Amino acid sequence: MRFALVPLLCAAPAALAEPARYELDPAHTTIAFLVDHIGYAKTLGLFAETSGSFTYDMETQELSDVQVSVVTASVETLNDARDEHVRNADFLNVEAHPEMVFAAEGGTPTGETTGTVEGALTLLGETHPLTLEVTLNKAEAYPFGHQRFTLGLTARGSLMRSDWGMDYGVANGLVGDEVTLIIETEAMRVEE
Repeated sequence: MRFALVPLLCAAPAALAEPARYELDPAHTTIAFLVDHIGYAKTLGLFAETSGSFTYDMETQELSDVQVSVVTASVETLNDARDEHVRNADFLNVEAHPEMVFAAEGGTPTGETTGTVEGALTLLGETHPLTLEVTLNKAEAYPFGHQRFTLGLTARGSLMRSDWGMDYGVANGLVGDEVTLIIETEAMRVEE
């Protein structure tokens, strides 16, 4: 992603003016979703086990080699019976497909701290395009704890789950086809 981050770049140390690898902080990463339930309300779910990394150049604002993995069995919707249903073959089929992966090689800036990342999501053994709208919230050294240079990111996107063959409840309107993705993460620079 090539963000025009002039104010942030002025404050960035010279050592950061080259591509660096970043890894998602699992303690500060939330990957969640919203999906319609019979038209009454949207159900919120999240994945408790995620990992990922990417390369980002603070000087050119170029993003590459994005890999984000989600353990599908870690899905939680705050209802045990529903969680088990979402894990079975009607939805995530976690036994046959224990992981879903988002991968991307770049993006397009849309504002000073915003951009789109065009990639592909592999889910249920199928890979299809997925675009995320991304905002860089903050880029500086963490104020305590690990004290590594950290990027704070918000991403949103949506997909039609039937594109991946997940069509349970779509025809009769029990479960919405469109899934809204919600991603909040802190990504720490990998120390050389």
